[in-house]
Amino acid sequence: MIFATALMLMAAMMLMLVRLLRGPELYDRVLAVNSFGTKTILFLCVFAFLIGRSDAVDIALLYALMNFIATIAILKFFRYRALDVALSRTRRRGETR
Repeated sequence: MIFATALMLMAAMMLMLVRLLRGPELYDRVLAVNSFGTKTILFLCVFAFLIGRSDAVDIALLYALMNFIATIAILKFFRYRALDVALSRTRRRGETR
């Protein structure tokens, strides 16, 4: 049963790679990368269960944090064309604080 779960996760990861390559817009591709990262985390947890090593779950948690930070950085870069934009500069004109 666990082996079948691992195979299904690998199949889902392949579908995410197809969406990454064929995505018509940037946000489709970013979503595909984020989904691929999530499936990778799940696969690492299932693989850790298969081989009986619980320390691989720590690696999966680290990868989850890196996936989240990378997604936010990519979206911020494509919105503002820079990563060093302060939050005070991101407000629209006419908004009050």
